[in-house]
Amino acid sequence: MFQSRTNTCGQLRLSDVGKTVTLVGWMDSVREVSANLAFVVLRDFYGTTQLVAEEEEILKQLKGITRESTIRVTGTVRERASKNPKQETGDIEVVPSEIHVLGRCRYNELPFQINRSREADETVRLKYRFLDLRNPEVKKNIVLRCNVVAALRTSMIAHGFLEITTPILTASSPEGARDYLVPARNHPGKFYALPQAPQQFKQLLMTAGFDRYFQIAPCFRDEDARADRSPGEFYQLDMEMAFATKEDVFAVCEDVLPPIFAQYGTYNIASSAPFKRISYKDAMEIYGTDKPDLRIDLTVSDLTDAVAGCGFEPFAEGNQIKAVVVTGFKETRKFIDQVCADVEVQTGNKMYYFRLDDKGELVGGVSKFLADRKDAVISALQLTPGSFVGLSAGQRGSAQKTAGAMVKILGARVPGHMNREQYAFCWIVDFPMYEIGEESGELEFCHNPFSMPSGGLAVLEAAERGEIDPLTITADQYDLVCNGVELSSGAVRNHDPDIMIKAFELVRLGEEDVKAKFPAMYNAFCYGAPPHAGIAPGVDRMVMLLAGEDSIREIIPFPMNKNAQDLMMGAPGTVMQKQLDELHIRLNLE
Repeated sequence: MFQSRTNTCGQLRLSDVGKTVTLVGWMDSVREVSANLAFVVLRDFYGTTQLVAEEEEILKQLKGITRESTIRVTGTVRERASKNPKQETGDIEVVPSEIHVLGRCRYNELPFQINRSREADETVRLKYRFLDLRNPEVKKNIVLRCNVVAALRTSMIAHGFLEITTPILTASSPEGARDYLVPARNHPGKFYALPQAPQQFKQLLMTAGFDRYFQIAPCFRDEDARADRSPGEFYQLDMEMAFATKEDVFAVCEDVLPPIFAQYGTYNIASSAPFKRISYKDAMEIYGTDKPDLRIDLTVSDLTDAVAGCGFEPFAEGNQIKAVVVTGFKETRKFIDQVCADVEVQTGNKMYYFRLDDKGELVGGVSKFLADRKDAVISALQLTPGSFVGLSAGQRGSAQKTAGAMVKILGARVPGHMNREQYAFCWIVDFPMYEIGEESGELEFCHNPFSMPSGGLAVLEAAERGEIDPLTITADQYDLVCNGVELSSGAVRNHDPDIMIKAFELVRLGEEDVKAKFPAMYNAFCYGAPPHAGIAPGVDRMVMLLAGEDSIREIIPFPMNKNAQDLMMGAPGTVMQKQLDELHIRLNLE
């Protein structure tokens, strides 16, 4: 019954005029001009073609076909009298001689117009994602994702990496986020866990003698959603290199990523090697964040010495005062108030401000508190007339965070301070190895416990003896950032059991704890492990940047909503009691 198409809906051109063709696709729209004439747009994966129905029998058939039904059309190609330059097939049209319904749409009303699905409520879009994906504007992001993944895979193989898949069912491991647990039917009371990342497996591959590993790895973390983070699962370009330093990792990333970003991105300019390197400490001081957007030319200055104790309570002695200077500022008070409100929403902290007018006077905002320090303020910030100064105050971390939000918001909204049309990469390096936990009040790992401390065993022993503050120890760890988005964290790994044990002892965990929590890795390292390093840029975030989207859900074929629900499939859902019994599970929902 089914006759294969002769052409796709995006293929026919003037050179095909006079041919008899067969097309298949979805009936996108019907426009009846008169009782004897109707125009139909037929859509498939490749594009659209206009059909012109002029025969009585064809017109009669069309009246009984609902939009979004799949049909097969056989007809003759002819030149259009009124061409459409916006349509690739806009020079031609097809006059049908036969129409067959292949799959009828049983609903006269659709949940949204296909070509305007992005305007619909997100809940409706996710419930009817199979319809949402029919929208060419939505579909193109998925096609982009496929092309980017293929390009990443090709480039990694060309760089000598082997693609090796690692287990999905594994052991629970304390890696920072909540695990997704899977009950083991044959082992009552025990559970597998879905991997938060292939971290331990890829390090074990290095100890097994593989030199360069990669995979487009699925990762599972029970985390809340954000605009740049999908709940539940995500994918990353996971890689590891034996006998390698961070310089080797940097060289691979700086060679693989820029060409892909330049080829597939919304912008065709990407940073070339070497990417700018910024220490964590400098990033926080200069940009107010460890994810700086280098397209913005605004930075953070310290104004503490010039204004502390000026009589304005937030600037009291003991607080840090940070400033962001915006030159050529011509915005209104309404604009300033909106920026202040948005900064407070993002950070939970107040933003203050003043301006230096064209006469060289401090005006607006908190200027009255700074009048007797005018010269010191102007000198400290090197102000020129017409400048706007945003201010934050509080403990160092809080003041930095607020200043970072000011940089991002003002840089994006004030003309002339952001060069948008590029991909600006940088490395953030020298992260602190340890921090004081907010809840525990005790020393904890700041990031990845598997990172090699800069200085190795000697610096850990010095901290143990009290000769240095452990908070001053940095890790040989690095983040890759692009346009203010963290694409990945990576590190030179701690491959020495003695160094690993000492690193954990500083956070009150002994050798037996290490063996219990990481048995395979500890055991493998005792058999002669090579120095190794790696990184894992997030595929979803990369594609989000390349597509120019603000939400990561726009580039995932079947995303969950913000509450980690699949509205289309009805997940998570209940299961039968028989299934629970087989898994030795009893529910306690009280």
